[in-house]
Amino acid sequence: MGKTFPRCLQQLDFRKSIVGLVTGAGALYLLYKAVRAGIKCTPPLCSNSPICIARECPGPGERGLPQGAPAPQASSGGGPKGLAIERERHGRDSGEIRRLLNSLECKHDEYVKSMILHSITRCVYLLETEASACTTEDICLVGDMLDDADNSVKIQALNALKAFSGIRKFRLKIQEHSIKVLELLSTIWDTELHIAGLRLLNNLPLPDYVHPQLRRVMPALMEIMQADYILAQVQAVRLLSYLAQKNDLLYDILNCQVHPNFLSLFQSTQPGSLLFEVLVFAERLSEGRNSTHYRAVKWHYHEQSLHEALFGDESRLADRLLSLVIHPEEEVQIQACKVIVSLQCPQDVGCRPSSCRPSPCRPSQSYFQNGE
Repeated sequence: MGKTFPRCLQQLDFRKSIVGLVTGAGALYLLYKAVRAGIKCTPPLCSNSPICIARECPGPGERGLPQGAPAPQASSGGGPKGLAIERERHGRDSGEIRRLLNSLECKHDEYVKSMILHSITRCVYLLETEASACTTEDICLVGDMLDDADNSVKIQALNALKAFSGIRKFRLKIQEHSIKVLELLSTIWDTELHIAGLRLLNNLPLPDYVHPQLRRVMPALMEIMQADYILAQVQAVRLLSYLAQKNDLLYDILNCQVHPNFLSLFQSTQPGSLLFEVLVFAERLSEGRNSTHYRAVKWHYHEQSLHEALFGDESRLADRLLSLVIHPEEEVQIQACKVIVSLQCPQDVGCRPSSCRPSPCRPSQSYFQNGE
């Protein structure tokens, strides 16, 4: 052969390097072609890929740009003139929400439906004018997704309805789905669904005709409130605080059964956001039970009821409240003092400010034995 063995090895390594470089360059070229094709690709109306609100989108009656056409020119604001958000800024309808709603009517799998609903939610928040131009039929279309078998689709539908509820003209139509939302909260134990459903209900004025359904789901709301998921707990307490102001629902809330460790919600180790909402809830319950309307009836409570946990003779709420008066967060301190004052109001005089003189704080049963 005329070549030494080390020299052959050296040439072999060199050839391997050349082959590696060629192979790497080929892979990079193929990757470049794939990315370039993906950038140029415009999804059809009912494609199986989720639609992005920030993509280049033609206006109503326009066709998408051909693949060989140059990119759109930048506007004075720095973004392309074809972006949906940019069209909204210049008073032009991008038609993005309409395309998404039309696409929702097509047959898709659960993942695509949930992504389309997610895109609708973002569009409603970002494209206010286009969202306001939607119709009640569009709200019904989104509401129908609450009957989907997949929980992720239900969650995204709840988020989309929450977004639409910020537009006044849609609130009455969205209220019609309140009973369905309450049913989902009481039959499905899914934290994300609880958060989405409660956020929607907290953004709506609930009509009186849903009160019977509210009574039936009260135990479920109380369970969510006592679960270990802060976001869901906060939303559940906010809804219960709102309902505690309804005269015909107050007894149902106070007589609802709670866990033996319910007062752990008033521990100073709880997050400040949850503590504040729980204290607001306790204050409204105290004010409600001291009202003339409520005291006119002799009520009987379950021994493990919320009433006994908060206001019963064996309750330790006083100790918890006194520890919260020195809480690091000021709003928690103030709210704890408000609850103490409301509990010290004698029942025979109600809660008139002129009659309520807060006595020196001491951990005793005097807070709960009102009028004794």
